[in-house]
Amino acid sequence: MKKTSLILGCGDVGSALARELLKAGQHVIGVRRDVSKLADLGIEALALDITAEGALASLPDADTVVHVLSADRFDEEAYRAAYVDGIRALVTELESRAKPPTRVLFVSSTSVYAQKDGEEVDEQSPTDATSFSGQLMREGEQALLDSSLNGTVVRFSGIYGPGRDMLIRQARDGRIAASNPPLYSNRIHRDDCAGVLAHLIALSLEGKPVEPIYLATDCDGAPLHEVMAWLARQLKVESTEVIQSPLRRRSSKRCGNALLLESGYTFRYPTFREGYAEVLKEHGVTVPKSELSGR
Repeated sequence: MKKTSLILGCGDVGSALARELLKAGQHVIGVRRDVSKLADLGIEALALDITAEGALASLPDADTVVHVLSADRFDEEAYRAAYVDGIRALVTELESRAKPPTRVLFVSSTSVYAQKDGEEVDEQSPTDATSFSGQLMREGEQALLDSSLNGTVVRFSGIYGPGRDMLIRQARDGRIAASNPPLYSNRIHRDDCAGVLAHLIALSLEGKPVEPIYLATDCDGAPLHEVMAWLARQLKVESTEVIQSPLRRRSSKRCGNALLLESGYTFRYPTFREGYAEVLKEHGVTVPKSELSGR
């Protein structure tokens, strides 16, 4: 009998995960308000606003539940609704069921960390975020981890991939991050986000150990200056404008993925070079193999 995975918030990452789970032979149910974009996925699509009163009770039972919702807006009210109130309501609903899921995955973010001066962080590092987004994300994490469910939090670093090309556009415009002091950045390709989640689901269904928290980031937390210089080289443009903070929130830390690698996951795009080489194809740029070898 096929295992069933329920994806709450089946957007970009959720849809990529759905494709992975379909290849693994699972029955996949994708939940979102507008299911028109799920028509070609080949999954069971459920149109539902899970923040509406009573909506969670209509969710079908599943072996695995993945919460990969995005906040409607970047403000405190929207984040609290999606990542705190939403998780608490989901936990209450699933705990009340005669057949709760064997695993609940909550997609979180490295914004829960406050480190900003190049420190190394992992799953055991302090999470003393000062931003409302990091604080509320951490509150949502704890709501799941304190429950009776088998919960796992996956903290993704900056997600890039198809359609997520802000750095490419900035590099094309001649902008580059300052080289000193180095601003360390961390990223993970959208397809590796899906791969990590599918990997953890497979481990859980096979009865293998799954940790409560994983930090999911690629294997090269490079200085942002280095990433943008590499992009400029591929785009054959000159960097003429130094900018202090190319990203929305200035932060400098080095995220480690040792625990994820120990679990057996193999990255499709282990560094920004392989990943951006794929994204650059959308811009008509072919990256030579010699540019994928690193420093």
